[in-house]
Amino acid sequence: SCDFYFEKQRFILYIYFLGGRGEHSSVIITLPECSAFSDIPEEALVKVFTYLTLIPRQPGVKFIIILDRRLDTWASIKTALARIAASFPGNLHLVLVLRPTSFFHRTVTDIGFRFSQDDFMLKMPVVMLSSVTDLLRYIDENQLTSEFGGTLDYCHSDWIVLRTAIESFAVTVKDIAQMLQGFGTEVAETELPDEGKAIEHLLEIHTEKYRKLKDAIRSVSKEGRHLLANLETTGKVDDSQWDVKLDWETVQRLLAQLRDMESAFDGFFEKHHLKLHQHLQLLRYEQSFQEMDLCLEHLMGQEKELSLNVNTLAQAEVALKKLDCLESNSQEVMSRAQIIILHGHQLSAGHHYALALIMQRCNELRHRCDSLSAALKTKHSFLMQTHQLLLCLGQAQTWCDDGAYMLANQLVDKSQSKEGAQVALREIEKFLEVAPSMLSSSLEVLSMEYEAVITMFEKHAAVQQMIQNRQACLRKLADKHVRPVQLVTPRPDNTPRSKSPLFSPKHKECELNFSCIQIEVIHDYQESRSCVSYSLDGDDSPDLLKRHVMRELIETERIYVDELLSVLLGYRAEMDNPVLSGLLPPILRSKRDLLFGNMPEIYNFHSRVFLQDLEGCLEAPETVGACFLERKENFQMYEWYCQNKPRSEALWRQFSDCAFFHECQTKLEHKLGLDSYLLKPVQRLTKYQLLLKELLKYSPDCEGTSELQGALTAMLDLLKSVNDSMHQISITGYEGDICALGRVLMQGSFSVWISHKRGPTRMKELARFKPMQRHFFLYEKALLLCKRREEHGEGNNKTPSYSFKHCLKMTAVGITENVKGDVKKFEVWYSGREEVYVVQVRCLRTVGGDIWFSLQQLQMKGDPTLSRFVTAAIRAPVGCTVRHVDPQASQLIEVYFCKHKSRNVLF
Repeated sequence: SCDFYFEKQRFILYIYFLGGRGEHSSVIITLPECSAFSDIPEEALVKVFTYLTLIPRQPGVKFIIILDRRLDTWASIKTALARIAASFPGNLHLVLVLRPTSFFHRTVTDIGFRFSQDDFMLKMPVVMLSSVTDLLRYIDENQLTSEFGGTLDYCHSDWIVLRTAIESFAVTVKDIAQMLQGFGTEVAETELPDEGKAIEHLLEIHTEKYRKLKDAIRSVSKEGRHLLANLETTGKVDDSQWDVKLDWETVQRLLAQLRDMESAFDGFFEKHHLKLHQHLQLLRYEQSFQEMDLCLEHLMGQEKELSLNVNTLAQAEVALKKLDCLESNSQEVMSRAQIIILHGHQLSAGHHYALALIMQRCNELRHRCDSLSAALKTKHSFLMQTHQLLLCLGQAQTWCDDGAYMLANQLVDKSQSKEGAQVALREIEKFLEVAPSMLSSSLEVLSMEYEAVITMFEKHAAVQQMIQNRQACLRKLADKHVRPVQLVTPRPDNTPRSKSPLFSPKHKECELNFSCIQIEVIHDYQESRSCVSYSLDGDDSPDLLKRHVMRELIETERIYVDELLSVLLGYRAEMDNPVLSGLLPPILRSKRDLLFGNMPEIYNFHSRVFLQDLEGCLEAPETVGACFLERKENFQMYEWYCQNKPRSEALWRQFSDCAFFHECQTKLEHKLGLDSYLLKPVQRLTKYQLLLKELLKYSPDCEGTSELQGALTAMLDLLKSVNDSMHQISITGYEGDICALGRVLMQGSFSVWISHKRGPTRMKELARFKPMQRHFFLYEKALLLCKRREEHGEGNNKTPSYSFKHCLKMTAVGITENVKGDVKKFEVWYSGREEVYVVQVRCLRTVGGDIWFSLQQLQMKGDPTLSRFVTAAIRAPVGCTVRHVDPQASQLIEVYFCKHKSRNVLF
């Protein structure tokens, strides 16, 4: 109705919308006597009629038109009827015509209508009325205005003003919505600048626009509330004034939309303002960090330039003065660094979006300050001891020279007499009394006092001895012949597997295949190719071999931490370096979390927690199992890293030729590209289980063996969990929140027959002799059935997908142990056997068998006897029963089945 606003304002003066109701609740429209009605253009008349028919907003509403032509002619009536028939778009119930009152025109009208009645009646029902009294037979007087003998209070000019106000309010609300949409689009398309002043200017501009829009919204809301108040004072909003009620509802609806838009706009701008403010904070913090980093680097350079090679007391005093000046400057700089670190923690506590980067900067500053402080403290201690030693040596040298001079000056002939000898003796005793304290101490005391001075020589000797011992050990290992191990190739699975794109031929430790989404752990027959095997011919004791493995674990952990730090500092942090901004594509800067995943979180865990834990186990390798178990939950962060790895690889392939990466690799002097280092967490995760197996091999029946076995099981379970969760990301078609189903326990492919208790699909399903192939995903709260689709992609990038088919809640799932005595088949039934799925596994020791046992465990959760039995059954090798693995569990389960009058076919 807003498209012809001005045209409607001009011509609606000639048509009244009374708001009254006729029979069958028909809406009354009046065309009063107007000589200009015939001058209204046809298009304008159609628009006016269309507008009036849209006001009731009720489906199937009917209309009654009162055509008042009491002072007009038949020609005018005929023209008006023809135009109404051609232009009125609504459901026309009646057209009541008040014919002319003059005798001549009435007679002409009667004759003309008699001859034209058939033409009009085919198009619309027309009733000719002689007087107003006849009109009351069709419409009650309380639905007619006074000019038609009724009592309805109606003012056409007031009605036009009201409709104009309502439409104007609706147009204004629409304009406000478009303004808000335009502002949102402008904000979304605005790139955040990298300068603080530009951010402040942008923040001011957006805040000013926000205030103007808020003022406009308040003004429109005030206008709507005023209009609503006028409608409420017009009359009681009830069925007698239905048009007023509809107008009131319209204004109410527009006000509600305006409130919703204002609320959404406030929330949007609050987030945008917070983002800009945090971005400004980050730029300022990064600037402070860079300045502080340069200061600390300069101080570190000065500290390294300060020589400890002093040979005289004067040189030592000069070096101490320089060191004191450097320490004074360092204290001031490190105090400012502590303020920056504190500010970083405050930003992190405020849930800053760049939390990982800020904490990384804090850790870097703290590390630099600690390194500088430790270096200065070491040098100060060394110089102080050197100064003290040189001072004592000078005093001792002077005393010795004075003693020699004294002895040389004593005359031998004068000492021959008693008195002369006594005088010389007293002179010597007096000289001995002023001897330096250093010369009065024993050699052991001097060694303890100046231990730091001679520590360097002792450390050198110790390190030299360690090197010689290591050389002898390595020569011994190199000279001995390793027993050959014949490799046994396992029987390949029926499912074809593609090569992993992540591992080059030199990485033989494990295979994390993102194409087939499977982690394959190399077992004992392959371990000799993946890590150093210490099981050699000779007399090496198990304790010595355990220490070798433990040293390798710690040394490789240190290398791993250093490599992660080099990637985070040399690549990730350099993305914020203004010097390299020209080499970095803008889209890559916004996707660095996708490229690096949660590597900062992994680095923080290993550098600050796990490495220290491993170093504490160096002298007691048997305690490393408890260390792994204690940090078991922390290793779950690798699951997210591995899930993100395919997306990270796709992004790397897209930008691998970027000049930024080549520049960073050149600075780091890395021989391999970034993609090789992004693979390090995956390789490290699989390395742990190999080293734990080595420790277990050399720890038979020792203290801590059970913890080592538990740690190995935990790491293998983690690899399996990562593998299962990576299959999960390829599920398509599931509309719910898949995270709400809990953790993935198992997954695998099966042959499935489906039957229903009742319904039209029963015969169709029973007629299916060939089973369907379904891929099961067993969660903690549900069982998903999917169909595996063909792998898509090219070369090593092929990945499978799984189309979602069914979801079975575990609260309504039941299982039957076997189907007609076939131990390879079991039933999964749902909702009291409304749906029954007959599942066949290839072997009870495959993934299918494990899923069967996991289903049993979920069903029997809380019963220790059944849980122990199922656990033993899962661990039983092929061809073995539970009696071979856990005889006590076998006996307990027999008693249990006798008590409950049931049996287990797998028993």
